Amino acid sequence: MAVEQSQDAPPLTVAYPPTLSPPSITLPQSYDSHRGAHTPLVIDNGSTSFRFGFATSSAPQVAPNIVSKYKERKAGKQLLLFGDAVDAESGARAQAKTPWEGDVLLNFDALEHALDYSFIQLGIDASSIEHPVIMSERLASPLHSRALTSELMFELYSVPSLTYAVDAVMSFYQNNLPADPSHDPTASGLTVSFNTASTSVIPILDGKGIMSQARRIPWGSQQASDYLLKLMQLKYPTFSTRITPAHTNWMLHSFCEMSPDYTALLRRLRDPLQLRAIERVVQFPFVLPAADERTEEEIARAAERRREQGKKLQEMAAKARLEKLIQKESDLQYLTNLKERKGEETKREWQNLLQAEGFSDDGALDQAIKKLDADLKKTRKKAENDADDPTVCILSPHVVPETIADHVQEEPSFPLVDTPDDQLDEEGLKEKRKQKLMKAGFEARARVRREKERAADERAAEERRDAADREADPTAWAARARAEHETVVGRIKARARRRAALGDRKSAAAQARMASIASLAAEDRAGKKRRKGGAEDMFGADDADWAIYRKINTTAASSDEEEDLSQLQAVEQKLLAHDPNFGVEHTHAALASQRSAFMDAFRPQYPDGDVEGRARIHLSIERWRVCEAWFAPSMAGVDSAGLGEVLQNVLSAFSPPERARLVQNVFLTGTPARMPGLADRLHATLRPILPPETPLNIVRAADPSADAWRGMAAAARAGVLDRVGVTRAEYDEWGGERIKRWWGGNWNASVV
Repeated sequence: MAVEQSQDAPPLTVAYPPTLSPPSITLPQSYDSHRGAHTPLVIDNGSTSFRFGFATSSAPQVAPNIVSKYKERKAGKQLLLFGDAVDAESGARAQAKTPWEGDVLLNFDALEHALDYSFIQLGIDASSIEHPVIMSERLASPLHSRALTSELMFELYSVPSLTYAVDAVMSFYQNNLPADPSHDPTASGLTVSFNTASTSVIPILDGKGIMSQARRIPWGSQQASDYLLKLMQLKYPTFSTRITPAHTNWMLHSFCEMSPDYTALLRRLRDPLQLRAIERVVQFPFVLPAADERTEEEIARAAERRREQGKKLQEMAAKARLEKLIQKESDLQYLTNLKERKGEETKREWQNLLQAEGFSDDGALDQAIKKLDADLKKTRKKAENDADDPTVCILSPHVVPETIADHVQEEPSFPLVDTPDDQLDEEGLKEKRKQKLMKAGFEARARVRREKERAADERAAEERRDAADREADPTAWAARARAEHETVVGRIKARARRRAALGDRKSAAAQARMASIASLAAEDRAGKKRRKGGAEDMFGADDADWAIYRKINTTAASSDEEEDLSQLQAVEQKLLAHDPNFGVEHTHAALASQRSAFMDAFRPQYPDGDVEGRARIHLSIERWRVCEAWFAPSMAGVDSAGLGEVLQNVLSAFSPPERARLVQNVFLTGTPARMPGLADRLHATLRPILPPETPLNIVRAADPSADAWRGMAAAARAGVLDRVGVTRAEYDEWGGERIKRWWGGNWNASVV
């Protein structure tokens, strides 16, 4: 059953998350054509994907850059899984790790396993790697990471030479190849590389990356995926299916896009119909509840049993309330009689009598009488409501008449109540106690009836006065009734706001509650010596003292709230009957249950029994909000400049002619560069900061994911590695941090 839609709402387009497929089994390639040929090896060590292959290949082999050590339970063997094989075992995913921690290469055990996998797949069966290697690294890669990577390649695999290249620069090179491959590149442009854990901006002039002006922000597709996951958890806090990072990563690349003007988009999507038109629905797996296979006769019998059990429970509860009512009335009568004896006793005898009864002074006795009286009123009110329900028995367990009316009309006799105990035998004493209980119950019901009649008379008189005021001036009466309605609703809303604020420990209400608890805990109590001297603890003598418990107890039901609800119901009934401008839609219940059309469009509600609908996620404004974080990371809680500000700062470091050359070729690379609307968003960001006559051209890589590998392969085929590669002898002399300066690598203090 789908959520109810208006006639103007577009039909739902439902997408389904991809299911895990069995891991692909790729046989190793033949190594014969490369044996002894010293064909360069190209390795793109990405945070998400590991691409590798010989430079002569047209496309790389690709595997997820993830490894897991897993112990197979049946055979008890330790397994090493790499790539998509990790998803084949549910227990292996929890132990999986990648070579990267954020944007830094740190886990070299995982890198070693990835390299072993790549060399096996390439069919290399020699004792060492006899091929020069070109490997990608991040912009401004730490020297520690480079040193350990070089040590791994030279010491473990004995490669003849190793070259490091910046992936973004090599992707730019692949899309701007020189006419003569033997010559260095001469193209200029501004490269924006969207990576897994960061986004880099690298200006390139005459084919060389100006690394001193390159910038990087700590926001990438991984952070965007995590941000989308948090938004979904906030939007669906009780979602029936666990949403994993893999789900949100798929939703990010499948449904999210950039907006040229995010603020204008928000204004447009305030229209619920526009919001419903752009939403994407993701249907997660669900299990239909088992159908009830019982016959109608069995269902009817079960329902009858439930009704009988409910009736018995009601009778038991009514009997318990009656016994409690009788006990409280007896206690109240006893305490009242005790208070009346004060005039008959001396002061010392009166104090001794109070202490014998457990009271410290007159105030404690008055407080106990007042509390018992309030409890009795509540119990009588409940008994009064039960008396109006013929299905609930409120009589003594020893009296079971045909109907309540028969019992009320026939006053029973209790002959043994006034008989002395010494004139009765054991059976007579039992019967006397029984008649005492019956008499107390009868008198309690009589008092309830009298109070009910008195309350009815007061209500009738109030209704007559109200009717007279209404007939005398209907407009003023309606205004007073509406003002009373607003006042009561305001009190109810204030309680709801306070309850919600108490859920936040940093709110003013929660802090005030903790201050009250702390003051109670820290309050100095009068010791024995002080009490003897007259310094008594008088807490509780004043009714206001007991309000502190209602203030700090957030779970107890408030009697004021019950009174407000009953008063609100009475006022609304009057307004509905006599005020033509007050309809059902103006009642508190209707306003509280009504959801705005915008909220219905933002998060459509499904009935409780709709299992399929409750397993759906509606993506609406989140599709643009997640991508906007690239330009405003602060909206996701990241203290960093946005991509637009970084681009402006990078361009401001160049002269106007150089700036014009850079913006004529704004180059986008990296898998997130495929997001729809990215070029338009960058155009809207860069156009206002450039002179009107300056041309602006934004280009996306032909293959944003694999062009970095293809660029390194093209450079290797052009013989670049012979000039810029670090040999084993140079590694032994310089160490692993040192590299040679060249147009495709990092430039820092370790460059030779």
